[in-house]
Amino acid sequence: MIIKVGERITELRNKYNLTQHALAKELGVSRSSVNAWEMGISTPSVERIVDIAQYFHVSVDYILGKLKEKHVI
Repeated sequence: MIIKVGERITELRNKYNLTQHALAKELGVSRSSVNAWEMGISTPSVERIVDIAQYFHVSVDYILGKLKEKHVI
């Protein structure tokens, strides 16, 4: 099963009970950017993927769907 970046972001955001607005504020982006990532309309930049991984304490590989387990960083 292929996991898309947007699916991982949605999964993690929901796990931590964050709204798209709250996550956007933490990452310094717009809510519409988070929504576009989650909907698969766009993909976050490499820098943003690193920021997301650091925020949720997971590996970049987890965000990218390369690992099934979070592997805390």
